Amino acid sequence: MAAKSSYLTSTIGQKQIVALSGLSLSLFVLAHMLGNLLIFVSPEAYNLYGHALTSTPLIYVAELGLVTLFGLHVLIAVNLTVKNSVARPNKYAVAAEGAKATSWVQKSLFIQGLVILVFVILHLITFKFGQVYEVTYDGTTVRDLHRLVVEVFQEPGYVVWYFIAMVVLGLHLSHGVSSVLQTFGAAHPRLTPVFKKVGLAYAAIVSIGFVALPIYFYFIY
Repeated sequence: MAAKSSYLTSTIGQKQIVALSGLSLSLFVLAHMLGNLLIFVSPEAYNLYGHALTSTPLIYVAELGLVTLFGLHVLIAVNLTVKNSVARPNKYAVAAEGAKATSWVQKSLFIQGLVILVFVILHLITFKFGQVYEVTYDGTTVRDLHRLVVEVFQEPGYVVWYFIAMVVLGLHLSHGVSSVLQTFGAAHPRLTPVFKKVGLAYAAIVSIGFVALPIYFYFIY
């Protein structure tokens, strides 16, 4: 128990928890993005997909798991940020350069996290707890999420905000995905550039998939 407690309170242990929770959340956002693309198939396909997800009792288990992962990721990341600030209150006289330099993406991770947190809250308010429309398919009445999505993404202010949030999410994912293996000791001079490319590609796929909806419904639909 003591060893377990020591691991959970150690910097290495907490970094690994942040990495694992972040990886799990990254897989969730990928799955969520792919599910969203059903809206391009048909309103019925999208609405039935949403109904299938929310009509099973397992949704409560999934939501609890997501909230737990998100909470762990945020709280421990904030704790590590505070620890780093306390341990190094003064900046180095000479900033590191080259491979050892800290990128602006890394430096802004905390701000990125805040933007994503605000986005998640507003996203839930807008869609999960937003206006409820209904539609019937073959005698089954389901929530008409398609109609809500169309309405929301025809508001220019929300479209701009959504686009900004997805860019920030992409930056966060690009760093997070590429740094997971490094956190677990798999870093190697030859592999690090590959990890960065994988992280960038993953982030681009997810972000483009998400912003495809507001672009389509605001400019084309």
